[in-house]
Amino acid sequence: MAVANQPSVVQKAWLARGLDQPGGKLPLFDEHGQRYSERTIRACVDKGWAEPWFDNALKPDWLVCRLTERGRGLFG
Repeated sequence: MAVANQPSVVQKAWLARGLDQPGGKLPLFDEHGQRYSERTIRACVDKGWAEPWFDNALKPDWLVCRLTERGRGLFG
């Protein structure tokens, strides 16, 4: 169970995927091709660990995000 100031296992796994991506880009899909839950993404944005990066013209309902410095801080 996540502590209030710490991400859940799923949130941390999603955030970790931005560590070695250009600009800290976070993926829309997991390793199995499944879309990450909007609830997971929005919770990370609300906590300041991720931020919306740009609008996706082809899929305007998809939230494209990148890792913030606060999010990077979760990994030491």
